[in-house]
Amino acid sequence: MSRPINLLTDKKVQSAKFEKFGKRTKLTDGAGLYLDIQPSGKYWRMKYRFDGKEKTLALGVYPDVSLKLARERRTTAREQIADGIDPNEVKRDQKAAKKEQTDTFKAVAEDWLKLKKGELADSTLEVAKRRLETWAFPKLGSIPIKEIKPATVMEALRPIEEQGKHETAHRIRQRIGEIFRFAVAADRAEIDPTATLKGQLKTTPTRHRSAIINPDELGKLLKAIDAYSGHPSTRAALKLAPMLFLRPGELRNAEWAEIDLDKATWVVPGKRMKGTQKAKRAGQVPDHIVPLSTQAVEILKELKIITGHQSLVFESVKRKRPLSENTINVALKTMGYDGSVMVGHGFRATASTLLHEQNWQPEVIELQLAHKQRNQVAAAYNRSARLEERRQMMQSWSDYLFKLASKS
Repeated sequence: MSRPINLLTDKKVQSAKFEKFGKRTKLTDGAGLYLDIQPSGKYWRMKYRFDGKEKTLALGVYPDVSLKLARERRTTAREQIADGIDPNEVKRDQKAAKKEQTDTFKAVAEDWLKLKKGELADSTLEVAKRRLETWAFPKLGSIPIKEIKPATVMEALRPIEEQGKHETAHRIRQRIGEIFRFAVAADRAEIDPTATLKGQLKTTPTRHRSAIINPDELGKLLKAIDAYSGHPSTRAALKLAPMLFLRPGELRNAEWAEIDLDKATWVVPGKRMKGTQKAKRAGQVPDHIVPLSTQAVEILKELKIITGHQSLVFESVKRKRPLSENTINVALKTMGYDGSVMVGHGFRATASTLLHEQNWQPEVIELQLAHKQRNQVAAAYNRSARLEERRQMMQSWSDYLFKLASKS
């Protein structure tokens, strides 16, 4: 290849101006390189032929790209042409590779977090961000999102499992899935790799209370509950416990004044929710809204015929007394489910685990479980937060339980 003849100087490039009433000014430098002067600026270009076609290569904008750098880029391009490579193709490949690098999992996740600001509560968003920074970014953050496969996600989740944080692993898998679905919608990823991971994570509850979390085993328990022929209040409480996943004390001490069957809503007063006595006396523990599914309403309507004449919903054999603290556990034991297999409080872990498996939003599940909020203002707000989603989830959950019992 012949050596290019340089015609331009730094001074000439610097002083060159667009001729307002003339044609676009082009100053040539030899071997195809020229400076294209437009009203918007000065652009380095290079004309060349490849496969019999005349083409133009953009080499940058002056003064960001100096005369010296433009000549270096021209030399590189001419070497590529001599090797049978189209420099424009090289440039396109480099641009695509650069875009790929900017679409790392961390970059996409940060865009997802920005999108969710205002949609999710600040406290929820902060928890999501902290979990991603702690568990997801160290393993996945620097990887281009299109290169992440199901096995890559599992490599990030297994260490969480190994620490016994099973519920955390499920929640992070769900958040990763949300980020991927956001990326797919924006054409930044092809698929959501978490979709194939259902059932791959351990579902042992993090709490020590015994709970059944296998759907087939749960179906057998639900069928046994349907067949239970004990005291009407105990029978109704047993049927409602899996549907409502309240704490045993919140359930057994229920009063009819708290329940509106027409609106299919039960409001558990804050004084009966989990919290310190001091917080309860100060009114800092909010009431808890429980949307009632159609199945739950039917069970309560039947029970109201029996106990509706007085205040307590689940009146025990001892009149004007609620079911005892151990009634549900004793009933479960008579059905063959002792404390090592299932306890009344375990229905909360059962619901939490399986609802996460069904990809319900973690914050919606947490709200319905009435887990303690760090911020009392947020707690008061969350009394009715995302109520419509919670209502849909509770109905879907009851339908799911009904199908499990029918299959067993």
